[in-house]
Amino acid sequence: MAAQGRGSAARGNAAAVAALVLLCVLLHGEVAESAVYTVGDRGGWGFNTASWPRGKRFRAGDVLVFKYSPKAHNVVPVSAAGYNSCAAPRGVRALTSGNDRVTLKRGVNYFICSFPGHCQAGMKVAVTAA
Repeated sequence: MAAQGRGSAARGNAAAVAALVLLCVLLHGEVAESAVYTVGDRGGWGFNTASWPRGKRFRAGDVLVFKYSPKAHNVVPVSAAGYNSCAAPRGVRALTSGNDRVTLKRGVNYFICSFPGHCQAGMKVAVTAA
């Protein structure tokens, strides 16, 4: 009977390992589906990026990378109203690293530069993720 018990334990361990491997494969597949985009492509985050998303297909979970000089610009996630008025709401934290990564949520994701006059001069982008 002892041999039979060890066999059952081995089958149980094998099933647990198989389940863990399957979970890892599924999680890796989910991550692998996410795309990474550099806003403004080679030019990076700058003026006249509002048309940058045109022709691209974004999905929730995709990552936008904002590359810019932190001495000259920032990135502020805003609402549609903030985007249209070029105004960051009080208390909203600007991203200031110069290499910011933002994961897209389903729907429209809005971003502006809050340096005076920058958003009004076209430093804003709206990205719709399916």
